[in-house]
Amino acid sequence: MESATYKSAGVDLAVYRESMSRLPRLMRRTHSPRVMPLEGGFAGLFRLDFAGKLFQRQYTDPVLVSCTDGVGTKLKVAQKLARHETVGIDLVAMCVNDALCCGAEPLFFLDYVAMGKDDPALLEAIVTGISDGCVAGDLALVGGETAIMPDLYQPGDYDLAGFCVGVVDRPKLIDGSAIAPGDVAIGVASSGLHSNGYSLVRKVVFDIAKLGVDDFVPECEAKVGELLLTPTTIYTKAVRGLLAAFGDDRPVHGIAHITGGGLQENVDRILPKGVAVKFDSGSWPVPPVFGWLQKLGSIAESEMAEVFNRGIGLVLLVRPDAVAMAQAQLTSAGYQNWVIGKAATT
Repeated sequence: MESATYKSAGVDLAVYRESMSRLPRLMRRTHSPRVMPLEGGFAGLFRLDFAGKLFQRQYTDPVLVSCTDGVGTKLKVAQKLARHETVGIDLVAMCVNDALCCGAEPLFFLDYVAMGKDDPALLEAIVTGISDGCVAGDLALVGGETAIMPDLYQPGDYDLAGFCVGVVDRPKLIDGSAIAPGDVAIGVASSGLHSNGYSLVRKVVFDIAKLGVDDFVPECEAKVGELLLTPTTIYTKAVRGLLAAFGDDRPVHGIAHITGGGLQENVDRILPKGVAVKFDSGSWPVPPVFGWLQKLGSIAESEMAEVFNRGIGLVLLVRPDAVAMAQAQLTSAGYQNWVIGKAATT
């Protein structure tokens, strides 16, 4: 009888080692002096020198902020196009944007990649995007895990999960409790669909409309694949710049990352009891990808509002006297933004 091996079961350790050899340079480009070297170790090391010179500011009562997320079935679009770099950016964005909602400074990131068959080029492409996202989000990629599971995933299939850790000084934690009637909702632009609602998107585009990834969408001036793989916006520079500009003044009372559930549901999560936010739906330009998708699938307006961000990726609840300065700061950082609503008593 032939001797059974790991390779015969679907896992080639030689190929796995080649995959691992491609990743250290992608990690190192995200590192700062806060990351401690541990060659060949089993963990990533990150210095918490909160009172020293390794952080942008000193912390008197540091609180660690942790977030985890994935990319969802947007990965199926990446697989259709055989284009895998951008979903790594999505992975980082979906995690770090959540941490920013607490006013946190992003610290480090870990990833989990599960694949049906080891593919060094595919893994390198994915982690290249993760590395790009970490550079944009200003956090260190300190480690990860690649799991090869041939009986669970088909060759070419993979899944991603991300894990982000940040820090915020407890007195400066943004948790929505300070939101009061009269506060103004500033909406910060999304890049498009981001990474939400793709089960519906794929059903409409590929199953109902029978479109291909190379079909051109005139109203969006782009091919289907380009539209659906546009990476999620990372808001680190927007939030960090805004909070730094105000210093010890704290006019930003709440921040909401607009993901699955849409605008209203995500903002409602941070509102204190007795306060509601009413949005003016005509106060910002909705990107054409949403109108195209809605028409293509005859999707009801209520469904669009519940599933998609419709052009607003982040909402900040700001004290009225600070709105002009907040908008100017966001604009100078390169983020389009609009006043889209106001908080009131329920």
